[in-house]
Amino acid sequence: MDQGGAPPVFSASAETDGDHLNVVVTGEVDMSTADTMLQTALREPAARVTLDLRAVTFFDSAAIHAVVRLAGHYPDALTVLPSRQVSRVLEIAGLGEQRWLHAT
Repeated sequence: MDQGGAPPVFSASAETDGDHLNVVVTGEVDMSTADTMLQTALREPAARVTLDLRAVTFFDSAAIHAVVRLAGHYPDALTVLPSRQVSRVLEIAGLGEQRWLHAT
């Protein structure tokens, strides 16, 4: 069925710039897509990782778990750029003050 060019419900892409990996995630991150987001971020070795979630429209507990795992993998080298929805979910989950979270 043709969706008439509707934007994808979820996408995750990664781009490396030297030792910095930038992962851009769009759409809905839930139990069916959170692992893809995590694996995209872990696919390439990197000294620093930016997880750009500014285009994420839905973020559930599986997504929170994936970000926490990523923060454990990159304890001093992760930057998360949240959308308004992601910020709210992380705040409710008690993660709003994490040093890896950077309000935009």
